[in-house]
Amino acid sequence: MSGHSKWHSIKHKKGAIDAKRGKIFTRHAKLIEIAARSGGDPSMNPGLRLALDNARADNLPNLNIERAIRKGTGEDKDSAVLVETIYEGYAPGGVALYIETISDNKNRTVSNIRSTLLKHGGNLGAAGCVGWMFEKKGMIALKPTSLLQDDVEMKIIDSGASDFKKDEDIYLVYTALSDLHTVAKNLVAVGLEVDKQEVTYIPKTMTQVTDKAMAEKIIGLLETLDEDEDVTNVSMNCELPEES
Repeated sequence: MSGHSKWHSIKHKKGAIDAKRGKIFTRHAKLIEIAARSGGDPSMNPGLRLALDNARADNLPNLNIERAIRKGTGEDKDSAVLVETIYEGYAPGGVALYIETISDNKNRTVSNIRSTLLKHGGNLGAAGCVGWMFEKKGMIALKPTSLLQDDVEMKIIDSGASDFKKDEDIYLVYTALSDLHTVAKNLVAVGLEVDKQEVTYIPKTMTQVTDKAMAEKIIGLLETLDEDEDVTNVSMNCELPEES
């Protein structure tokens, strides 16, 4: 899950959504396979390099990595063709959702997503209904550090980042897509540890969900979406209350 919200804190601190190792491994394998279509050499393919870095951070076995690369480069002739699709819709309260998927069966994927949204008080929208509310960015999640906050923030500013946000002990650093790898290298060079890097969609404006019951409904929807193996990422345009 992603988006400029407390959802990051919920995911990183509790591991409530991506706790299932099989789901994590499946997601990484799909992302590697898609990236490998542009070439199987990570030194020549920045997208593949990024996918591999994130997969290894989650301990994806080398055998899974090699198999995914072979599928992506076409060496595995028997593998199903994966398709990337973004679905747009709304959570309870009119919160905008931008749902990224990778699937070998679009009919199954859209049917599952539509059903999940309806069961949780949301609805699937037409293409373009919320996409204009989000901006494609690079995002770097930093590991907790013992450095003083002022020192960390100065290092982030000097790294070339375009923006950052602190959620408890987690720093989320935002960059232009073209600067993602460079900014990550700059952060590591000054002693900060990178947890994850990813391409994400950041809402241009935010809504506030102050009602706890509504927030719980939204979280329930996000949890169910994230259990779907075809869903790779979900962005939303709201802040949830701390106590949710």
